Amino acid sequence: MNRRRGRIVVASVLAAVVLVGCAPAAQNGATVTLAVVPAPASLVPAEAAPFRLSATTRVTGEADAAAALSALVEARAGIALAADGDGPAIELRIERGGAAESYRIAADEASVVITGADPAGLFYGVQTLSQLVQPSGDDWIVPAVAIDDAPRFAYRGVMLDVARHFHSVETVKGYIDRAAGLKLNALHLHLSDDQGWRIQLASRPELTELASSTAVGGDEGGFYTKDDYREIVEHAASRHMIVVPEIDMPGHTHAVSLAYPELVEEPVLSEHILEVARDYGGELPVNGTPYDGMAVGFSSLKIHDEATYDFVADVFGELAGMTPGPYLHLGGDEALGTPDEDFDLFVSRASSIIADLGKTPIAWHEAGGAADLDDATIGQYWGYVQPTDGMDEKARGFVRNGAQLILSPADAIYLDMKYPTGPELGLTWANGPTSVQRAYDWEPSAIIDGVDDSDILGVEAPMWAETIRTAADIDTMAFPRIAAAAEAAWSPATGESDLRTWESFRVRVGALGPLWTSLGIGFHPSGEIPWVTE
Repeated sequence: MNRRRGRIVVASVLAAVVLVGCAPAAQNGATVTLAVVPAPASLVPAEAAPFRLSATTRVTGEADAAAALSALVEARAGIALAADGDGPAIELRIERGGAAESYRIAADEASVVITGADPAGLFYGVQTLSQLVQPSGDDWIVPAVAIDDAPRFAYRGVMLDVARHFHSVETVKGYIDRAAGLKLNALHLHLSDDQGWRIQLASRPELTELASSTAVGGDEGGFYTKDDYREIVEHAASRHMIVVPEIDMPGHTHAVSLAYPELVEEPVLSEHILEVARDYGGELPVNGTPYDGMAVGFSSLKIHDEATYDFVADVFGELAGMTPGPYLHLGGDEALGTPDEDFDLFVSRASSIIADLGKTPIAWHEAGGAADLDDATIGQYWGYVQPTDGMDEKARGFVRNGAQLILSPADAIYLDMKYPTGPELGLTWANGPTSVQRAYDWEPSAIIDGVDDSDILGVEAPMWAETIRTAADIDTMAFPRIAAAAEAAWSPATGESDLRTWESFRVRVGALGPLWTSLGIGFHPSGEIPWVTE
């Protein structure tokens, strides 16, 4: 494979296998499929027989990666790999010096070697190998192949809203496992909203004592104890993911009024709020009373009360000590109940409080218009693939400050949007419904004029939970569209690889159906995808 001016040119040997996605090819009598998602930077099938798996196959090398591979192979093929013996080996290595999170795979009839530049890279190589494991007659094989891979963007995230509906520790850990299998490395937890507060803080115990019991539609709420949160953080770290906690401010703060009514303004009941109440049911918000509706934008902290900033300092100060990752998310979206000048003042002060804690602030793109926003603040763009209402200009504000952007275009990778056909779950406000093809057909560097790869920290696919109540709901709404977001975040840019096309993607994803099923992932069987069955 050659690189010319940043464009990846695939060697001609790939023509039979790659150019149409993952068409079957013959390797010494065995028919093989090369279906890797997200698409690797370089994949070259070898002219050799495949590697055959059996009970005598050994896995050697780094212990954590070996355990992960063994579990994946047993789930997929029902084969328990050996830890010792004299059978053929899958060797797991770390060789420092390559790009962060990069890996190589060399597989032939005699052996498989996965080499990571660091533990994360080795882990991602294991995930790729699990996608290559496939049946061949009565055997299970790994095709002969050479892969050389590294991520396009450093930040590759998913967001789970646990405020509108609370999700258990086990559900969150399951979502971490699923996301990590697609080389995503950040879990953004939306821990507070009008409907509930979900994280226990010793400095402000009233938040969970008084503001955590409710959810949308009157469903039961809940919260994470400090031990629960630690368990989530540690599980994420074991999958090479960070946790990014979000406490949404100054809007989306009605739940705060249940614990500290003196810090929250009276609800602003605009025509929009009244319309949502009419369309979706539920009572209008009243300070100090739990809210279980779906309206947004009516709540606001008191911007000119110094007690508000004592609250902000307490909340983020304690979260900083609980969160080993570099980021704290302050929200800042849909603050329709906060005057513009007050909003700018608030996000500027809140971002400085976070920066002074030694963390990097993240805010939704609305904050990019604030003149005194802390310069380190990362912006998260949630506008459309074709920006509207000046959202792109606000996003450029972060770049002008010398910071970067996380891209979450709502009409492409908001995973809670309805599918065109199928489950009744989800909403449609983001130009919905959202097909799998629309989730795939966008290019990060083309969203915002004047913003290129160097200005983009990464890509994140949010899952808002107004209609998402269970782990099964999460699976249905995330898969297969989460794979499109993962490919935008990891793989070469559109046009820089023959694999980076919708036709290739849909075939590769279809080939992963049996693996996802073996891992217990209840994906939506979208008719856009040619699913493989065994």
